[in-house]
Amino acid sequence: MKSAFLVLSLLLNVLVVSVSPIAAQSMNYPPSPTQDITDDYHGRSVADPYRWLEDVESDSTEAWVKAQNEVTQAYLNSLSSREPMRRKLEELWNYERTGVPVHRGDRYFFTHNDGLQNQSVLYVAKDDVAPDQLADARKVLIDPNTLSDDGTMALGSWHPSDDGRLLAYSVADGGSDWRTWRVRDVATGKDTDDVIEWSKFSGIAWTPDNDGFYYARYAAPKDGEELTGTNENQQLYLHRLGTPQSADALVLAYPDQPQWGFSPTVTEDGRFLVIENWKGTEPKTQVFVRDLTHDDSEIEELISGFDADYRFIGSRGRTLFFLTDHQAPKRSVIAVDVPERGIADRSGWKTIIGESSDVLEDVSLLGDQLYASYLRDALSQVERWSVSGERLGTVELPGKGSASGFGGRQDSEETFFTFSNYVTPPSIHRVEVATGKSELWLRPEVPFDVDAYVTEQVFCVSKDGTRVPILITRHRDQANDGTNRTLLYAYGGFNISLTPAYSPAIAAWLDAGGVYAVANLRGGGEYGSEWHEAGMRLNKQNVFDDFIAAAEHLIEMGVTDRSRLAIRGGSNGGLLVGAVMTQRPELFGACLPAVGVMDMMRYHKFTIGWAWVSEFGSSDEEDQIDNLLSYSPLHKLKPGTCYPATLITTADRDDRVVPGHSFKFAAALQAAQTQAADTCDNPTLIRIETRAGHGAGTPTSKKIEEYADLWSFLIANLE
Repeated sequence: MKSAFLVLSLLLNVLVVSVSPIAAQSMNYPPSPTQDITDDYHGRSVADPYRWLEDVESDSTEAWVKAQNEVTQAYLNSLSSREPMRRKLEELWNYERTGVPVHRGDRYFFTHNDGLQNQSVLYVAKDDVAPDQLADARKVLIDPNTLSDDGTMALGSWHPSDDGRLLAYSVADGGSDWRTWRVRDVATGKDTDDVIEWSKFSGIAWTPDNDGFYYARYAAPKDGEELTGTNENQQLYLHRLGTPQSADALVLAYPDQPQWGFSPTVTEDGRFLVIENWKGTEPKTQVFVRDLTHDDSEIEELISGFDADYRFIGSRGRTLFFLTDHQAPKRSVIAVDVPERGIADRSGWKTIIGESSDVLEDVSLLGDQLYASYLRDALSQVERWSVSGERLGTVELPGKGSASGFGGRQDSEETFFTFSNYVTPPSIHRVEVATGKSELWLRPEVPFDVDAYVTEQVFCVSKDGTRVPILITRHRDQANDGTNRTLLYAYGGFNISLTPAYSPAIAAWLDAGGVYAVANLRGGGEYGSEWHEAGMRLNKQNVFDDFIAAAEHLIEMGVTDRSRLAIRGGSNGGLLVGAVMTQRPELFGACLPAVGVMDMMRYHKFTIGWAWVSEFGSSDEEDQIDNLLSYSPLHKLKPGTCYPATLITTADRDDRVVPGHSFKFAAALQAAQTQAADTCDNPTLIRIETRAGHGAGTPTSKKIEEYADLWSFLIANLE
């Protein structure tokens, strides 16, 4: 059998591998046999010789993974900077971290990590506790570190009931997006018998009586397809406490719309169930409502047509408030009255906060006020508004960076937010809702000289003249002499905004003398829906042009030169790195594509990949084929080309961007690079994490090991 041959050849290769620290000529990459597979895409013939690597459960693929990891780890372990870097990362990660408290009933719920714990612990404390007394008064509610020996069982989302007596929480196993939900009695610290399985991409919403909750789930996957099978036909259910999942009541499902999903919220007064109806990652939603004050009420459409994005904020009586980009690319807040039956008449919609020159990112309804968080050139600004639309003032922030939080209930007298930037660890601030006055509530002490580093914002000009911001963080004494090892990071997709945030990993890179730069590319949400749409589908090349322009600008400024410039991105950002390194291989000294979407012909055939069609287009659409092939990293690799030193990273349990993307790209990249071995000694390696997924819930110990590998790889290759 062919698969048996593959396994044998891969295992034999492990025994003879020989690695020198830098030179790739002597590196014996594991063999990646090819198959004669060609697909026809609307008249375009496209070869797929590494299709067998899509089957991540096969013996052949498992042997290939083992062989690749052997080669990669032998190389990384030979680097003299790796162990010192690992020790520095461990030192920098070892500081106490506390999450923003959530107030329910007479209790605060918050997470805390003592520094090197693999997973943060969820605590509970009475609300009469002062910040400096939290450590003494808190009680452990859930410690996910006790769920597995290796720290790969993680606490997902958690939701206290309105009275604070119960907590619904989800657990993620080994990095998978699948969630198992349970319910814990807060007073006793013991779980009830309630268990919900096969939930994904869903939170929960407690019923007004706190006797159950709404949640979304998929049908149980077939055996062997848990991590690769397509996720379609999400359904909304109501679970009543004390009953088995099999007895849960189906609330909403559309079998003829397999790509629809549902996010439930119950208004704080218990009057309405509000259901945001989404369709993949398309930034447009519909809204359904049910009047919960009548047992026989039907679910009614409130906003239909998928014409814009509508995010529920809160309610006052029959008036619902939404954050939307309807006729407002940078978003506004509208008030919609719920009719007795049927769709709300749009002529009755009222604008409460109009569109401004800054992007309105998030809004919270607290008392009679709306706390509105804006982005100005990717930096946070926060304003207060009355529910009638009167501007009340600003919330003073500690500096230039990212502020997030401002959660709470409408009767809350206080709210909290975190503030952070690339050199400022996240501090928690308490805000008096009525006045907007803020005070420091909790600040961590970190083993890092934050005052020695500065962040500056510059702008580059992309190929078509578009102005693109870059945030550059470095030691304040570093000169623009072209000698700095520089890491450029970006994402550029799905309306996601990259804002400044502290990371021990970035601190370690800075401590080692590196410069860290982040570019806010089109495709993101930093400047509203038009900025996003300028990087979607047929406009995707704009994203790559922006990234290339940012790289060239750093070189022109003298921050670095080509041999000392590295690029990194994950998921859609992994696609970004794969695309630009194949378009401009001479521009970079090293590349770190992480969990990337590398095969643009077949990405939509796995798990939730179909949901990205609105962002990328798909090979099922004839008018998209040429565009996809023009940048698909897997298909743009050219044998004999000297590509930059590359360390691909992925994980065996990634069920969002399945690892087959990275596997196939690594095999093709190594084959292409081998043909240039006479003139090119750049290593092209893949690091495959086990018992991990797309990134969420990764244990601290695994993060430290991964970044030790990444940073030592860059230090060795950015010479």
